[in-house]
Amino acid sequence: MSSSSTPTPTPSLTPTLTPSLTPLACGAELRKACDAARRRGERVGFVPTMGALHAGHLALVREAKTRGSFVVVSIFVNPTQFGPNEDLTLYPRDLASDLARLEPLGVSAVFAPQPAEIYEAGEDTRVHVGRVAEPLCGSIRRGHFDGVATVVAKLFNLVGPSVAVFGQKDYQQLLVIRRMARDLFAPIEIVGLPTVREPDGLAMSSRNAFLSPDERSRALAVARGLSRAAVAFASGERRARVLEATAREPIERVASSIDYADVRDADTLAAIEDLTGPRALLAVACRIGATRLIDNVVLGVDAPPLAALAG
Repeated sequence: MSSSSTPTPTPSLTPTLTPSLTPLACGAELRKACDAARRRGERVGFVPTMGALHAGHLALVREAKTRGSFVVVSIFVNPTQFGPNEDLTLYPRDLASDLARLEPLGVSAVFAPQPAEIYEAGEDTRVHVGRVAEPLCGSIRRGHFDGVATVVAKLFNLVGPSVAVFGQKDYQQLLVIRRMARDLFAPIEIVGLPTVREPDGLAMSSRNAFLSPDERSRALAVARGLSRAAVAFASGERRARVLEATAREPIERVASSIDYADVRDADTLAAIEDLTGPRALLAVACRIGATRLIDNVVLGVDAPPLAALAG
């Protein structure tokens, strides 16, 4: 699905490569680089991240390179999407390692600003997205999606017309960004990439680094619960509460707390009682120890995270 009706140039056959990645810290420099690329006839691909890059992020970069020859990655831990009791100061940061992971992929530019560059003195504007931002994480992390929508809107304005790639692990975030880009007529094509998982099924996340070995093992219950529900759906179960209970059962045995395990409309995130369409979202948020993890499957579309349960 694209949120843009603005035509974009065909990607250049010769990708732009950077021999040594030196991150840009100034928004004006980023805009200048992207504008210059478009004047050369290149299409800009954009991957916004908060750093602590893993294989899931790198998959987004590779996807962006298939869609544009000038690929920009932003690395910015956005303070406005963290609540007062959340892990902003603890969020992992390692710019040197991030750059080392990106360089072999032929990234054209990395934007790694300081907070004052994005939120300059006196700034007083926030982007608020309505209904799709209200349930699930929106009901628990008040203001979170205002921070997400605001920083992404700022980055879109700096990068300009482009194709932006996001992971579907943050499914609600993807819908919020699509809604925001569509409503504000952003000249951006939004691409969602399926969740990238570890070989054992755990969804890749920067926050996995916070898990102890025991917590890492316990966290697999999330993939197990989603898989059991996906198998039940494939076998004909259409009662939302039954599918939710199926997903919750293995998670409840090991999680410190569960924020939600909800079946929702895959397009609007509206609550569902009985599934009548071909697809629906099953989303989970829980804490394993002190670490908050999110994951999801689109029932009727995604394969179960644990292939063994599908057999």
